[in-house]
Amino acid sequence: MGLGALVLPNFSAFGTPVDPSRFLNDGMDVKLKKQLADVALNAARSKGATYADVRIGRYLNQFVVTREARVQNIANAESFGVGIRVIANGCWGFAATNVVTKEAIAKAAERAVAVAKANSRVTTTPVQLAPQKGYGEVSWKTPIVQSAFTIPVKDKVDLLLNVNSIAMKGGANFVNSAILAINEQKYFASTDGSYIDQDIHRLFPTFTVTKIDRGSGKFETRKSLSSPVGMGYEYLTPTADNKVGGIVTRYKDRYDMLEDVKNATADVDQKLKAKSVEPGKYDLVLDPSHLWLTIHESVAHPTELDRVLGYEANYAGTSFLTLDKWKSRNFQFGSKLVNVVADKLQPGSLGAVGYDDEGVQCGKWDLIKDGVLVNYQAIRDQAHIIGLDHSQGCCYAQSWSDVQFQRMPNVSLQPGKEKLSVDDMIKNVEKGIYIIGDGSFSIDQQRYNFQFGGQTFYEIKDGKIAGMLKDVAYQANTQEFWNSCTAIADKSDYRLGGAFNDGKGQPGQSNAVSHGSSTTRFNGVNVINTARKI
Repeated sequence: MGLGALVLPNFSAFGTPVDPSRFLNDGMDVKLKKQLADVALNAARSKGATYADVRIGRYLNQFVVTREARVQNIANAESFGVGIRVIANGCWGFAATNVVTKEAIAKAAERAVAVAKANSRVTTTPVQLAPQKGYGEVSWKTPIVQSAFTIPVKDKVDLLLNVNSIAMKGGANFVNSAILAINEQKYFASTDGSYIDQDIHRLFPTFTVTKIDRGSGKFETRKSLSSPVGMGYEYLTPTADNKVGGIVTRYKDRYDMLEDVKNATADVDQKLKAKSVEPGKYDLVLDPSHLWLTIHESVAHPTELDRVLGYEANYAGTSFLTLDKWKSRNFQFGSKLVNVVADKLQPGSLGAVGYDDEGVQCGKWDLIKDGVLVNYQAIRDQAHIIGLDHSQGCCYAQSWSDVQFQRMPNVSLQPGKEKLSVDDMIKNVEKGIYIIGDGSFSIDQQRYNFQFGGQTFYEIKDGKIAGMLKDVAYQANTQEFWNSCTAIADKSDYRLGGAFNDGKGQPGQSNAVSHGSSTTRFNGVNVINTARKI
């Protein structure tokens, strides 16, 4: 359930059910958006705001969900409104409205200023914003080939029912599948002089196959090896170049749903027959389809500056990466092979946008360099705390009705420089486990002690795959784990995983984010057996 909540977007933000034909409407003209934005900015300034920004957002969401031979749900939703954030008397204020008229927007701006002034009575430290130049009128769009919203619902249903049919013919007892499509049409304007129009597309095809051993009553599952992506429907049109061969076929940049469900159904057979792991120390070879989640929990979250400062403690707490570790310039987060980069630009990633929700042009920066902690993730009102004269462009709100705040960008482990294949990674392992796909996870309140499962597990003996294992989870603390990294495959193996929801805020807000890596080896990691003994 925890992983499901992480992967899926926040259903509370989906909006009002609509006819899917509305999705083909391009929405409000950009000239009218600018006029409405100026109404908000002028109204805020007239009431005493020293800074203001406005976001006009139209959010489209489509969910096609099936199980076995049935369509379980088709949902089409639209959410449209305006959020206005201001600084007055040195304090933040925010207000939003779903009545998109000049009169309603002006009133919302005035309300935001009133909120800021009320907050200022109990605030001792004024907001300090990093400087930000205005960009004038600019735009950015996800570079898609075909919008998922132009594909008829029937075609999506047919694909999913075909997926389910393949699984059932292969002996599955249960199978569910879904396609989620999201489009964010966001217009940002600020008193800095920016008017930014963005059109962002995301897609996630997924399934889960379940088989039951009738004799024992035990069951096993295997999820799809797809990833949620910042792409259009072209993600579901793979070529041979998009397939990564090996024990299990994995996918890079495009995804073959029909092939994967066939493989998954065979994998579940093997999982039912697999031997239960013997607890102990193992060398782990982790596929990117698995490692993305470990990166998310143990690297991306603890380098969020608001967690470091204790400003944010929702969804599993603060961070062990306190400022003193960064100031020392020698905190060995991982081995010298470990280089982790924050990136808001990577094509195909969930987090790729041109500008964040503060109007900051997005970019790329180092978090971990040669194993050493060198930076955090910071936004405009945090930048000065770590000596930056600029925001790193990682401020985001899940909708027009929510205030924007610090959210993680794409955070990825950089590929190794030596040419290494997966076979090369395995051949020198005497006692190890090769893990593919993400599974259950647990991590403590400072993102330090953790446990991760997976989808499929293969025993490695004397450099060769010796068969499938089950009941596997590994445990470590973050620093110990990343310092045990001994090899990383090169960029030809680099792939993205990710989630629609990074788990932050209260009430929780979604944030779509990807994490990339190549296949990576970790030596001497503690593995436990998760089987329940009855």
